[in-house]
Amino acid sequence: MKQTIAEKVKVPADLQYEVVGNVVKIGEQERRFAHPRVKLQRKDDEISIMANGATKREKKMLYTFKAHIQNMIKGETNGFEVCLKICSSHFPMMVSVEGNSVVIKNYLGEKVPRRAKVIAGTEVKVEGAMVTVKGKDIEKVGQTAANIEKATKRTGFDRRRFQDGIYIVKRAKR
Repeated sequence: MKQTIAEKVKVPADLQYEVVGNVVKIGEQERRFAHPRVKLQRKDDEISIMANGATKREKKMLYTFKAHIQNMIKGETNGFEVCLKICSSHFPMMVSVEGNSVVIKNYLGEKVPRRAKVIAGTEVKVEGAMVTVKGKDIEKVGQTAANIEKATKRTGFDRRRFQDGIYIVKRAKR
């Protein structure tokens, strides 16, 4: 049975935000939410998400939009952080940040350094055996951490036996 579903997301008073059509801008982050049957509106200190005559698909999209907006608010207020650990047993790895990439030297004794892309809007710090990725957008932070982890992956080798690499230790809290 089709019904009208409405959800509200409360925005803290200290955050600047605006809703124009299907584009939501909270602080520095801007995101477009496109669905023909799900509408967004600004009401006082909250964002209202409504779907008239909603089926299962519209309901799923409504709650997805709500989760994305909540992640944008959390990112602007607290930020997100992912920690990675550098594990090397035989060949010591040298990890450094150069511009918009992370350079991994001497991975398993390789002569050519490996590179991982750092997505704009994130900050990467290397401190000893820990790599920290910080940012306001949870998707960009997670993708940067995944790029770093993927750069040290070797196909055809058993990960239980060859444990060298950079691994995600602490994920971003939602």
